[in-house]
Amino acid sequence: MTGLLYVVGFAFAGISFVFLTIAAAWLISHRNRGDIHKGLPYESGIDTYGDTHGRFGLSFYIYALLFVAFDIEVIFIYLWAIVFRDLLLGGFVSMLIFVAILLLGLAYAWRKGVLSWR
Repeated sequence: MTGLLYVVGFAFAGISFVFLTIAAAWLISHRNRGDIHKGLPYESGIDTYGDTHGRFGLSFYIYALLFVAFDIEVIFIYLWAIVFRDLLLGGFVSMLIFVAILLLGLAYAWRKGVLSWR
């Protein structure tokens, strides 16, 4: 019975945390209450023009995803290089396979024209 009380207590705590966080964000959020000067920029001092909530092109997101993928690849290769002397031929072959798969993905993206800026 005690285990069930823990589960119910943690569920109540988790759900109340979510709703209290949303309520607090709603209370302290920036709402325009009729004052036109409230929405003006305050950091750069330059007035905005046009739609300030414009969308970025898809190519920005694709470049960001490719950057993250290859950034993680660099981390794996760096860690592999640290323990390179302790690895046998299997470690070397597995890294070659890893890099080959990533190069195939890069070649596929290049062939599809994803890397061309439009």
